Amino acid sequence: MSDAGNNFIRGIIQADVDAKTHDGAVITRFPPEPNGFLHIGHAKALCVDFGMASEFGGHCYLRMDDTNPSKEEQRYVDAIQADVRWLGFDWGENFSHASDYFERFYTSAEHLVRKGLAYVCFLSHEDMRTYRGTVNEAGRPSPTREASVEDNLAELHKMRSGEYPDGHCVLRAKISLDSSNMKMRDPPLYRIRHETHQTTGDAWCIYPMYDFAHPLSDALEGITHSICTLEFQDNRELYDWVVDNCPIPTWKPRQYEMARLKLGYTMMSKRRLLALVEEDIVDGWDDPRMPTLSGMRRLGVPAEALRDFVTRVGVAKADSLVDVALLEHCIRDALNEVSPRVMAVLDPLEVVVEGLEPGTREGSLWPHDIPREGTRVLPIGPRIYIEHADFSAAPPKGFRRLAAGATIRLRHGAVISCTGVEKDGDRVVRVLARVSQDKPRGTLHWVSADRAVKQTVRLYDRLFTSERPDAEEDFRDHINPDSLRVVEALVEPYIAAAPEGTRFQFERIGYFIKSDDGWNRTVGLKDGFKKKAAVATKKRKVRIERSYSVEDLAAAAAFEARGVGREEAVVLGTDEAMVRIYRDAVAHGVTPARAAKVVVHEVRVLARTAGSMDGGELAAVIKLVDGNTLSSSSGKQVLAALWSGSETPEAIVSRLGLAQNSDRDALGAIVDKLFADNPDKVEALRTNPRMMGFFVGGVMKATDGKANPQLVNQLVRSRLD
Repeated sequence: MSDAGNNFIRGIIQADVDAKTHDGAVITRFPPEPNGFLHIGHAKALCVDFGMASEFGGHCYLRMDDTNPSKEEQRYVDAIQADVRWLGFDWGENFSHASDYFERFYTSAEHLVRKGLAYVCFLSHEDMRTYRGTVNEAGRPSPTREASVEDNLAELHKMRSGEYPDGHCVLRAKISLDSSNMKMRDPPLYRIRHETHQTTGDAWCIYPMYDFAHPLSDALEGITHSICTLEFQDNRELYDWVVDNCPIPTWKPRQYEMARLKLGYTMMSKRRLLALVEEDIVDGWDDPRMPTLSGMRRLGVPAEALRDFVTRVGVAKADSLVDVALLEHCIRDALNEVSPRVMAVLDPLEVVVEGLEPGTREGSLWPHDIPREGTRVLPIGPRIYIEHADFSAAPPKGFRRLAAGATIRLRHGAVISCTGVEKDGDRVVRVLARVSQDKPRGTLHWVSADRAVKQTVRLYDRLFTSERPDAEEDFRDHINPDSLRVVEALVEPYIAAAPEGTRFQFERIGYFIKSDDGWNRTVGLKDGFKKKAAVATKKRKVRIERSYSVEDLAAAAAFEARGVGREEAVVLGTDEAMVRIYRDAVAHGVTPARAAKVVVHEVRVLARTAGSMDGGELAAVIKLVDGNTLSSSSGKQVLAALWSGSETPEAIVSRLGLAQNSDRDALGAIVDKLFADNPDKVEALRTNPRMMGFFVGGVMKATDGKANPQLVNQLVRSRLD
């Protein structure tokens, strides 16, 4: 499987095949790090890597990039293999680990030392950063940069034999001190790490860096086209340097970069996905709300739907955000052809039908436009259940379901007319009807009240309310509170007997798959998801949800012209009370976009309770947050206290002790101590951005959570430059 039409990757490969480059061979590789589960972003890489190899008669390696023993586990290896197979790809005999080549990597490292192209450096991590220079300043040579070949070989042997502790020294390539590409300024090739490796055990205490192991693995496996994503573009120069200067058994591989898959309402950072798991926001890596392939498999997504999705997205050189609606369309398209139609009621309302005798109906399992045979028996009688939403005592204009005096058709059943209702207070608890000869206004699904079977149904929806959760200050503030609803549904008997893994379309509801303990909704019949702004309060999350008319959008134009976002502009265009606070905040020096965002997503929610606030008070809180006196979450606390009380913002901050610590010198001292106490983690941070959480968390702990996280991030990064 590869993407439809032409793309630049296919063009490169076709040109190489035509020119007999690499003897006309096409060999690719998919090299995941076994430190987590594969997600939908990996599905694109899999389709391109395996798809291109298959299209051109070659093969693709599945290689575990296992050069970091502290994060890797066999369970991740097993999960990766299962996901690749599920997606429809077979590596055959071409399965490998980077660790298979550890001895070859080490031999290549000795080769570079003998050529005078690598040396052992004893600079501390802090000094190495300082010596490397900056974008505008050339670096300085390490004191051992000109050491003899003999001395460097001796030191490298000591590293391997375990004579030095973690972080004591590294092997560095001897390339450049003034390259505009910082990756080329004598990058580290090996670091010391006394940890047990999942496949090699304790045979090694030094491990190659990614930029050394990756090109050599490609070369040793005869890879012709090493396809990466755009974030590795700056690494290509180092990739070429390694293969140019190390012994290569066949041809030299080449690296090419393509845009990674970015999907709306989806987060793909492994670090953040791990946080979702560890903080019990989701139920493990394979939770059906996760973008992992195992999660999507549990959700019931067909593998062919993901392959079709990748085909439609295509391969490009520039990053872009793909609308999640396209993925959902591909899932529906695939499920439509394989899902028999059945009936289930999720929110039952009893209907008693006069003249409807007990009996059965024969119902087709397939619609007329899908030429398949199959029926099931539907029990029916005078008591049935329909969806509560399919009845209205005061129907709006255009309502085509059951209402007082209205007539509808029961799917595969009789035509009935409503003759009355029974209520418990204002809630309708039973509808009275009779068999009718009148013309029906619509068709409803239903189940027999006497023969229906209870089944647990899980209604999954998007996990985030933000289209770009990765870009939010804290993705946790944008968790969709309705991402999972569990209901006890009533289903026709035919459904209850279905084995695990069976897929059905519940008519008028969506596509479902049978799990080991009920039914999971894979996708609805159409995109009913509205943009939601999740607003954090102390005790709960409140959802703002609204549909906007053309008139609403027209009223918003004046606000949009001032830089206010579309969603906020529409709300302001229809809520005069919020407009007054917004205008007052702007008059007190807050930008229109900033004022609108806080008014719509925070103040508007507070307005549902007793209290008040003027724009000047709001502006004061916003300025405290923007000036780093308060964190964003503390700002929300102040707003809540301000709304319900009479204190000033400054008094609330003082009383609650919410002021952030933005003392650069004091925080810098804490960062310096963390660096000094954890040299191995500092080294890991240079190649693994996920380690930033360790240092930020350490500073937050030392300051009782009061440190300014943005400033802490700056301080940590400044010490890496």
